This record gives sequence, structure tokens and C-alpha cells, in this order.
Amino acid sequence: MPIIESVQVASVAVPLDKVTSFSTRTVSERHYCLVKVRAKDGNEGIGFCYVGSAGGDIAKIAVEQLLAPKLISQNSHRSEGLWMEMYNESILQGRTGAVMRGISILDTALWDLNARSAKLPLHHYLGAVVDDRVPAYASGGYYLEGKTPAKLGKEMESYVKQGFKAVKMKVGRLSPSEEEARVKAARKAIGEDILLTLDANNAWKDLPTALEYVRRFEAYNPYWIEEPFSPDAIDLHAALARQTTINVATGEMEAGRWRFRELIDAGGVAILQSDAAVCGGITEWRRISAYADAKGITVCPHWMHDLHAPLVAATPNARFVEFFLDDQVLNFRRLINKQLTFKKGDLILHQTPGLGFEFDEAAIKQYAGKAAWTKIS
Repeated sequence: MPIIESVQVASVAVPLDKVTSFSTRTVSERHYCLVKVRAKDGNEGIGFCYVGSAGGDIAKIAVEQLLAPKLISQNSHRSEGLWMEMYNESILQGRTGAVMRGISILDTALWDLNARSAKLPLHHYLGAVVDDRVPAYASGGYYLEGKTPAKLGKEMESYVKQGFKAVKMKVGRLSPSEEEARVKAARKAIGEDILLTLDANNAWKDLPTALEYVRRFEAYNPYWIEEPFSPDAIDLHAALARQTTINVATGEMEAGRWRFRELIDAGGVAILQSDAAVCGGITEWRRISAYADAKGITVCPHWMHDLHAPLVAATPNARFVEFFLDDQVLNFRRLINKQLTFKKGDLILHQTPGLGFEFDEAAIKQYAGKAAWTKIS
């Protein structure tokens, strides 16, 4: 059995080449927390999470001071017990946010370690539904200076020309008429047979405002409207779902199966975007997905395609992986040594043990300095 010998943790800030805007905020860099969990037999698993555009050390401190010490000298196959012990240890510091992201990172590393110990790709170790590929949607459509609706349409069209059957764009930053012009241009560029999804990034504060936008969007048949409100406004999500023909998608910032149960039972979501790097790791993500399956809810996880591709491959009610074709928005790909490839809109799964890639140590040194890693043993 794999006995955990040490945990290493690093906090890395990676600048964006171009300052990028959402509906409610502008980002110039991404912070990531990274871990390596090493067993006495020499096998090692990795975990990671995006922890914001500032304050990335908060997650690192949670791993270093609260969570990693619970793993030392433990059997990594006892993942359910270790999850519970980490959660109980940190319950006073916060059952969501950076602390739960710390649990998520370590839990992911445990699953990676165990799959590598078994010499199986992660999706096979989890119990695969499919062997070699999963559907993806091309994510983009951000606000950049000078990006007209026509240029946005060209961007969306470029994804379709590369084989993607679904695309995503941002909405909510501009006036209702300006946003309608952007959605109209995107739909015209991609045609009627491509799924068009819209991401508002918590843009609206009340139902009348949301409906003012959403009523305009309905004419262009979007597949979902994502994060229309604050994640805490479950009642508003449910109210909007009752009044629009567009599927409501949310859940990317939620953590813990209890909060997801509340969201689902309230009728606030049709497409669940639970993020394994945020919600409590692979262990909790699977619990949440199973509950969603029992309720007839489709799962399309948020971000981190390198993590979510094998999870979607092993989850019967999962449909799409969110995929970024370059590193201009999600620049985590700069920190790893092997990228997922795509063909005709599908991501081609790694067939090597575990997640199928390693951290690029030279890149981590570049962004975090020589003493990037802190060791707990």
C-alpha cells in the first residue's frame, strides 16, 4: 500500500499576456496552488487549483499548516477517511473558499497517486464510461479593447472551423442592447446547429435586470446562461429558471455536497458546473455528480480541462469539458509538461498513469523563484 512520506506545496503567480475583462472584473495575472504528494515507494501524485488573481498564498498556508500534516504516514488508499479528517481539521477556518480548495488540491493528488500506483490512467482507475475522448466546448468571447461584435463573431467562428460543436462567450458587462448585438453576431457567425453558451460571471443583482438581458438572448437560442447572479443567490437562480427557456448553469464556485444539494433541490440549476479543484476534490466531485445524476441534472465542469477530462470520461451524466485553446486566459498550461490535444471538438485523453502529466519545474522556478516548494514530512 502507498504510505505518504511527504507533501510539497507551492504558490505560483502567472501573468496574463493581455489584461482580460469579465462582466464584473478585470484580471492581469492568475495565482495557482500546486502540491506533490509522495509515497514511500517512490510514486508521486500532483494536485492544483486556480486560487484567484491575488492572495494565492492563502491556499498554500491552509495546505501547509492545516491539511498536509494530516496525510503524513497515512495510507493514500484511505482517501475517504483522509478527506473527512482534512475537512474536520479545517472546519473552523472555512468550509469553502481557499481552505476547501486546499482540500481539493490534496484530494486530487491522492487520486493521481493511487492511479499511478495502480499503473492506470485516472479515467480507467475511476471506472471509465469512455476510453479515449470526451466532448469539449471552446471557451472564449472575453472583453478586450476594440473587440467589436463582428470580431467576436469571427472568434466564435474560428472555434467551429476547428471542429468544436459548442462555444462559450461572455455577457453582462455592457448594456442590454449592446449585449444583444454581441450574441446576435456570435449566433450568425456559428450557425444554428452549434451550441452557443453564455457566461455572465455574476453580472446581475436582481431578477428584473437579468430578465431584461435574458429575454433579448432567447431569440438566439443559447444552450445556457451561466452564473447570472452571485452564487449565494440560490433563490434568484431558481426564479430565473422558472421564467426563461434558457438552461441556467452554475456551481463553479460552490463547495461541499450540502450546498450543491440546496442548489439542485431549489431548482436553481439545469447544468451543474461543479469544479473538482474547488468543490472538495475528486472525492467530493463524484458525490455531487452522483446526486445530480439522481435528479436528472447534467454536469459540465468548470475550467481546468487537464483535471476534468478524465472525470467527465468516468461520469455517466457529464457532457462537456470546458476547453481553452491557448494560454491567454487560463494560463495553467504553462506550468505542466504535456497538453491535451483535440480532434473534431473532442479532447483526446491521456493513456499514461494518473493524470498523465507532470509539473514543468523550470516554469515553476521562473514564476515562483528558486525556493518555490515547501516540504511537509
